[in-house]
This record gives sequence, C-alpha cells and structure tokens, in this order.
Amino acid sequence: MSKPYVHSYSGLKEFENCPRKFQATKILKLYPYEESEPARYGNEVHKALEDHINDRTPIPEKHARFTPVVQAVLNKTGRHVAEMEFGVTRDLQPCGFFAKDVWLRGKADVVTLDDDDLKAWVWDWKTGKNKYPDLDQMIFMSLFVFTHYSHIRQVNSGLLFLLYNDLRKKRMVRDDVESAWWKVRERLGRIEAAIASEQFPPKPGPLCGWCPHKACEQHPRH
Repeated sequence: MSKPYVHSYSGLKEFENCPRKFQATKILKLYPYEESEPARYGNEVHKALEDHINDRTPIPEKHARFTPVVQAVLNKTGRHVAEMEFGVTRDLQPCGFFAKDVWLRGKADVVTLDDDDLKAWVWDWKTGKNKYPDLDQMIFMSLFVFTHYSHIRQVNSGLLFLLYNDLRKKRMVRDDVESAWWKVRERLGRIEAAIASEQFPPKPGPLCGWCPHKACEQHPRH
C-alpha cells in the first residue's frame, strides 16, 4: 500500500495551477526536481541567513546587503528560529515534520516567538520579484504557529522581498484560526478527491509551454 500523500502549500498551489501537472510531478513523480539558477541563488541566500540566525555565522560578503533586513527581524522581541519545521495531523494536532501521521507540513524561514506578549512573527525571505505577492502562504505559516504554540494569541507574518526592500504583511489572531482551517481543509480536500478518483484534468494557461509534462494534450509541443 502506498503512503498517503502529505500536503504542503507548494503542492496545493501546483494543484490549483494545473491538476495534470500536479499529478505528473507530485503523484507519479515523472520528473525529478532540477534546480534552476534563480532557485540555486535563493537557496544559497536562505542558507546564509539561516546560519546567521541560528548559529550567528557571519553573513557572507556577497549577501551583506541583506544584513539590515535580517537585523531588523532579530531586533524583534522574542526567540528567533530559522527554518522551523512544522507538521499537522489530519485532526489538526501538532506533530513532527516526518511523523507517520503527518497530513500537512511546512517550513518557515524565520519564526520569532514572544512568549511574554503571546505574539509571534513569521517571516519568509523572497529573492524573486515582488509583483505578485502570495500572502496565502502566510496564512498556512500562521496556522502552523497557532497549532504548535497554544499560548500564542496573535501571529504577524510578512513576505520580505530582499532584492526590493519590500515587506508585505498579514495579521491573524486566534479567533481567526477555526474559519481559516475550514478553508484550508476545503482546498486540500479537492486534492484528496482528485487522488481518490484519479481525475486530474489539465488547466491550460500561459505557462503550459514551460511545463515538463509534454505528454499532456494541452502542451503546445504535443
């Protein structure tokens, strides 16, 4: 029996962009991940900032221009953890990232927990363009924090576009959690229904030409 599919925000976005591509890449795993140059740069920056926050390793000179932004994050009151991993079970209980019963998982670039003021901040470094900020991602990160830290009453979150010195913010309080989880479960339920029925219709769009799944009838090279 195959392992149940474990949800993630990136998987959800891929499914919503095109169920057929999601099936090919996430379920059938026909195309191994290939790191693009922008992704390589982003991973390098993330690693440099993670090492600085968690281990106080100096930020390399080539990424030194990001130091003021990182310092602004570290100036927030509380304990700071970079690359914090979260897992949630189907009944919305906290669990480990690789737990046997993990249903949804995610990783936050930086979490700041102010245990005295009962607040938290979740930060996501972005090394790409800031034209289409996706704040839905921060809803998921905020829900992870609320689930794992029952004393936290408010989560402030932000997308930090490092190359543009641009911050896009969102705020969630604990009273928002139940309705937010309902919406998340509804969206993830569509994935589970597609997996159960093995129905993944293509969703044609302007990015079809860059899709690796050339066998799809909607691919321009088909």
